[in-house]
Amino acid sequence: MLKNDMRTALPMAAMDDIPDAKPDAKSITGLVKQSGRIVGYQLSDGSTVTKENGVAMAKNGDIKGVGIAHRKDSQYLKSLPDGTETNNLGNLPSVSTSELQ
Repeated sequence: MLKNDMRTALPMAAMDDIPDAKPDAKSITGLVKQSGRIVGYQLSDGSTVTKENGVAMAKNGDIKGVGIAHRKDSQYLKSLPDGTETNNLGNLPSVSTSELQ
């Protein structure tokens, strides 16, 4: 296996699901955090959704560039590896909002 294939294969194997995104799917542009924990996502249309709603939207193909993983009983979104570090969820800016959908 080539080195670049290995860099992609390992993160992809850690995901439970990689949904097919619809052509009009939104992307995640920011993370909503409370006390340092991700509680939601800001989307490319400016809206914000809870972490749970973001997972549901991704499963329906409404968010692109992400896969679904879990930790204990909680599901969350992970960036699909594409060789670009700047669009990884962990590198996105934190946003504050009082209205999560």
